[in-house]
Amino acid sequence: DVQLQASGGGLVQAGGSLRLSCAASGVTFDHYAIAWFRQAPGSEREGISCISTRDGTTYYSESVKGRFTISSDAAKKTVYLHMDSLKPEDTAVYYCASDYARPCSSSYYYRADRYEKWGQGTQVTVSS
Repeated sequence: DVQLQASGGGLVQAGGSLRLSCAASGVTFDHYAIAWFRQAPGSEREGISCISTRDGTTYYSESVKGRFTISSDAAKKTVYLHMDSLKPEDTAVYYCASDYARPCSSSYYYRADRYEKWGQGTQVTVSS
């Protein structure tokens, strides 16, 4: 059974950086799409990035493009989200999610209903 463990959140000042990790277990890693979502209080869950672990294809939402970088380490079965130039509006709980059937696609990487497994979430707080 696939398990995802998200970590790396914390408190950072605006303009700072954080790296989130999503460690997968119970899975052959190279047949997956792994995505990051975030949810701020009172807001819907937002899909912000996705990586196809087989070929490294990536997608980013406009809200994070140019500031966040998603990457994967197959040996560690871990996907990272490196976040630079953080803003107070990036404050949210960040979740990773996996889709074992399809690679990432620009048409639906941001749709939460596409993903079967979810990590527990890690809080990111950006102070102004």
